[in-house]
Amino acid sequence: MILSKKVVLLGPFGVGKTSLFRRFVDNEFSEDYKVTLGVQIKKKSVPLPDGRELSMVIWDTEGHSDNVQDTRKSYLLGSHSMVYVFDLSRPETYGTIISDMKYLKKEYPKVIFKVLGNKLDLVNKKEVTQQLKDQDIPVDALTSAKTDKNVLDFFNNLAVDLTK
Repeated sequence: MILSKKVVLLGPFGVGKTSLFRRFVDNEFSEDYKVTLGVQIKKKSVPLPDGRELSMVIWDTEGHSDNVQDTRKSYLLGSHSMVYVFDLSRPETYGTIISDMKYLKKEYPKVIFKVLGNKLDLVNKKEVTQQLKDQDIPVDALTSAKTDKNVLDFFNNLAVDLTK
């Protein structure tokens, strides 16, 4: 029997949600930036260490400039995990992470939350890690959809977390 779990990608405009989505699901990357309108949904089967498979149904949501509370509730309902994505090269995209996570955890207490910094290829990892630490921003992983750095590892680890 294949397990199925819904994963929603959230975050501000232009942080790379669609690039992560396409890199993980289709192993593709494009420099062309296209704004996501509404939501894109795709599935990907992930083999688990115990031999089972997890079908991850990934929802790539449109970005919002203000905060995650602007996301349509219909996109979030039934989620097993929410991945908040921000752009490591644009500090303004991680200014609302803490308040957004408080809101999400209050509204969706049974959901597994992850915070993902993307565009690692554009920054000095050591410097940005220190900045995040100084601001008490919780981060589960740093990735680059462009170079494929840590993308597969992040989603594979998430799959394991979803089946615990």
